[in-house]
Amino acid sequence: MNAPVEVQRKTLTDDALDQLFRAARTYDELTGPVTDTQLRAIYDLMKFGPTTANSQPLRIVFVRSAAAKARLAPALSSANRGKTMRAPVTAILAYDTRFYEHLVRTFPHKPEARTWFEGRPQHIETTALRNSSLQGAYFMLAARAVGLDCGPMSGFDNAKVDAEFFPDGRFKSNFICNLGCGDPGTLAPRNPRFDFDEVCRIA
Repeated sequence: MNAPVEVQRKTLTDDALDQLFRAARTYDELTGPVTDTQLRAIYDLMKFGPTTANSQPLRIVFVRSAAAKARLAPALSSANRGKTMRAPVTAILAYDTRFYEHLVRTFPHKPEARTWFEGRPQHIETTALRNSSLQGAYFMLAARAVGLDCGPMSGFDNAKVDAEFFPDGRFKSNFICNLGCGDPGTLAPRNPRFDFDEVCRIA
């Protein structure tokens, strides 16, 4: 039996860590352009993030045209409507409530995986929401990695978004995220974060 091969992972550069985390901010005002190439690059990065049984429940609608924005506008809170209408692109991050139907393709070494979910609505909902939220985080990191800024938000009427963009009821919206290039001059000081010792323990 061969010994396992040890792979040494490199720590990312400080510039990369700043772009992904330390200097990254949530922007209210975003400008364009945001290209199709960038949107595809975001997906082609984020798709590699882990999900339960490789279930990949996230589904995305990129709202960019004036007609699509007009459909989205009535679902937005008053605080979020203006900045979302001005953003180059708004991603609706939703989840597929029948994600398990694809497991025969995405988790082929476990042919019985579909039965783990089929007929168990609460388990389906919990798994889909948890993993689409994970994928939403991968999405934002991928957007930052390709040079875009993000404005994620939950201030909208999910039922209205679902009725307008997912009328058959299969997909359900989780949160939305504006994309573009943010102006650091529009930002307020960063709000405090907890320190390690306040929220973590090593058992």
